[in-house]
Amino acid sequence: MVNIITVYKLLLHGLMKLVGMTQKTIDIEPGTILNIWVPKKATEKHAVVFLHAFGFDGILTWQFQVLALAKTYAVYVPDFLFFGGSITDRSERTASFQAECMAKGLRKLGVKRCTLVGLSYGGMVGFKMAEMYPELVESLVATCSVMFTESVSNAALERIGFDSWVDYLLPKTADALKVKLDIACYKLPTLPAFVFKHILEWGQALFDHRKERKELVETLVISDKDFTVPRFTQKIYLLWGENDKILDMQTARNCKEQVGENATLVSIDKAGHLPNVERPFVYNRQLKRILASLVEENGGQHS
Repeated sequence: MVNIITVYKLLLHGLMKLVGMTQKTIDIEPGTILNIWVPKKATEKHAVVFLHAFGFDGILTWQFQVLALAKTYAVYVPDFLFFGGSITDRSERTASFQAECMAKGLRKLGVKRCTLVGLSYGGMVGFKMAEMYPELVESLVATCSVMFTESVSNAALERIGFDSWVDYLLPKTADALKVKLDIACYKLPTLPAFVFKHILEWGQALFDHRKERKELVETLVISDKDFTVPRFTQKIYLLWGENDKILDMQTARNCKEQVGENATLVSIDKAGHLPNVERPFVYNRQLKRILASLVEENGGQHS
């Protein structure tokens, strides 16, 4: 039987090209390659960079948002290292190294200022990019994502009933994948069993670079004693699924308090940890409002 994820991705790539996107491979440095979807034509529009979660690649994660925004904004969708087509022979596995590679890739593409939109793991890298590259990152929309400290991690694991993030994020069977998605979603649609099997069989989804992804997971958590809240100069928007079981609304409120007056919290009801996929129209409406306000504050000028 043909793998439905492989077929769907081929169709999706064709659709992305119809809305003005194209796929590029960028040499960040010898041995490090970044795969990224970019606008086909050079543009002065406000740059919006979508950072994916831990699982699928960038274009699968953000497909509904790219289709909604590609005509209005300069949209960029990279794959993190060891996801999709991005790879490195270096041993670094931290969010800081991911942030460094994303920033270098964007600069090679001529992006000077941008808004980051990060989901879960992507938001964690986004927070790090905002801290490390304030001249590049104009604003951040973090969806179901925080600065991932030990106390936040322990509370989240207790809520979902797992002992480690490796066990949760890197399922080995179709049943385990179904459990993972059921926790992540407000209400997981009823899907035939072969769908979960096909996702696992689709090499780029979960099985390629399993060892390296395990190492990425193991560097995620920041020790409480080593953590200091960065002083962000950017506007930070927290766009949350109201029914997120992993990082709940109290976690979101705590993050808003940590960031301070630059932070705004917006929630979407009947959505869990993946609101951009579960309720794409509502999510897109909120995201469009945020982006429009940023452009307006910039005097109507695109970055």
